[in-house]
Amino acid sequence: MTTSEPGFALPSGFDLLAEHGPVVEPVLTALGRVEEQLTESLAFDDEFSQTATRHLAAAGGKRMRPVLTVLASLLGDPGLAAGEVGEVGPEVRQAAVVMELTHLATLYHDDVMDEAPVRRGAPAAHRLWGNAQAILAGDLVFARASQLMSELGTRAVRIQAETFERLVQGQLWETRGPAAGQDLLEHYYRVLGGKTGSLISAAGVLGAFLGGADEAAVQVMADYGERVGLAFQLADDLIDLTSTAAELGKTPGTDLRERVPTLSTILVGRAAAGDGPDADEARRVLALIDGPLDTDEQLATAVAALTAHPAFTEAGAVTRRWAEDAKTALEPLPESVVKDALAAFADYVVSRAA
Repeated sequence: MTTSEPGFALPSGFDLLAEHGPVVEPVLTALGRVEEQLTESLAFDDEFSQTATRHLAAAGGKRMRPVLTVLASLLGDPGLAAGEVGEVGPEVRQAAVVMELTHLATLYHDDVMDEAPVRRGAPAAHRLWGNAQAILAGDLVFARASQLMSELGTRAVRIQAETFERLVQGQLWETRGPAAGQDLLEHYYRVLGGKTGSLISAAGVLGAFLGGADEAAVQVMADYGERVGLAFQLADDLIDLTSTAAELGKTPGTDLRERVPTLSTILVGRAAAGDGPDADEARRVLALIDGPLDTDEQLATAVAALTAHPAFTEAGAVTRRWAEDAKTALEPLPESVVKDALAAFADYVVSRAA
């Protein structure tokens, strides 16, 4: 594990920075300060408000959005052409905090909607304080994020507002399901773009913009962020099927139990709609997925059947293609150590599911 200042550690395996020397110190220093500011930003006079809003922040997390915000900001560093980068500015660090706060706010709401018992290895907020108070805690987190963003200018506020709209729409689309006649995979990607791609894209855009990059680089980060965001969520869906409860911080196979479509289940469904022995096997797997999943044994059987099916392997290949697409989006940028680090970031996102 790569560490910076006390209180911050990059996720296990996220050692890409070590290969890109000039970005290491400024990025880790900035992320250490972001971690401190994250806690400070959730200070309330009311004791319960502070306890509830700090609950998920204190439980840890990958901090992917702050990492990307900070990395993207280095595209605007005046010393980049010479292979040197300086200190990350306070506006960028504040935007990184806002990105993480916005993400945290959605988790409070998601856990209520999904009735999730655990998040990041800790009891979900609604299990501790009830649905209403968990939702209000999420609202408070977003309110504080909005206050911080208001200090960063009109464009930053608009980016956040548009991003939050897409986040809510993504959740709404997932909740309602595909429209009549809509392709299930098309709907699935639309949901992921709203729920995950939008915020990761915003992190890259805000980092580049506030870091002083030109408008062409800002637009590159918008495109890159969307693609790497989808790769990130697709990888998470695979990890949900292959990791232990200790590794996940929640019960494996949660998406199956909650009947949430993922790329693997969509591809199995497509295979089951065909003919021949391959379709027969897919229908067997689909019957387990669609059948009762109330007990841990039933869930484990369904997970084992799905991960053994070729659709799971295909989903992994598609996930890696999204990461490659994200790297392709970086091509207009001049060659630099930051561009290389952003490419490595895309590789890291999918390597977690290897």
